[in-house]
Amino acid sequence: MRILIVEDDEKTASYLKRGLSEAGHVVDRARDGATGLAMALEDIYDVLVLDRMLPQMDGIELVKGIRAHGNQVPVLMLSARASTQDRIEGLQAGCDDYIAKPYAFSEILARLDALARRVQPTRRQAVLKVGDLELDLLGRRAVRGARHIDLQYREFLLLELLMRHAGQIVTRSMLLETAWPYDFEPRGNVIDMHIHRLRGKVDEGFAAPLIHTVQGSGYVLSPQRP
Repeated sequence: MRILIVEDDEKTASYLKRGLSEAGHVVDRARDGATGLAMALEDIYDVLVLDRMLPQMDGIELVKGIRAHGNQVPVLMLSARASTQDRIEGLQAGCDDYIAKPYAFSEILARLDALARRVQPTRRQAVLKVGDLELDLLGRRAVRGARHIDLQYREFLLLELLMRHAGQIVTRSMLLETAWPYDFEPRGNVIDMHIHRLRGKVDEGFAAPLIHTVQGSGYVLSPQRP
């Protein structure tokens, strides 16, 4: 998943970002509510993790702002305010789940997985198909013909983006934003290297390649050459 953390406390944010990254997720972070709202409205995140007490705009107002724009991204709120009324306020504002501090990181992971399973089938198509290639988004499995394709996490994200835009040019910037955090500084031809490995897994052994390079622009996934 691509996750946005909105947390002003450096220690807490680092703890969450490190743990979620180690669990295989792509994680971005905003330090205040206003920035968090702007980033959330880009609609590129699978789930948001928000602190309730934030500078510039608190978590409750942030969630209300997201929902006012029609954005239904799942939201998990974290807060030191643990009364029943506090939980009710968070849920009524539009949060999907609410955890009181202190919490165990294993619980955060479990709650996020539950949110993704519950919401993803309604937000996004569960299986993508292009030609004889299928990508199961919930089971995180790829199959071409009768052959299962073993994908690393970033390869899965890149292939998902290419399949969602099948027949269209996907730029290197789009690929970078999909599979790496905002603060990642690419070195050399990291995108091309990942696509090269992905192409080997998807196209090797098949008569018709699906992943094509568009010189100077990016890549296209299509049964026909662009």
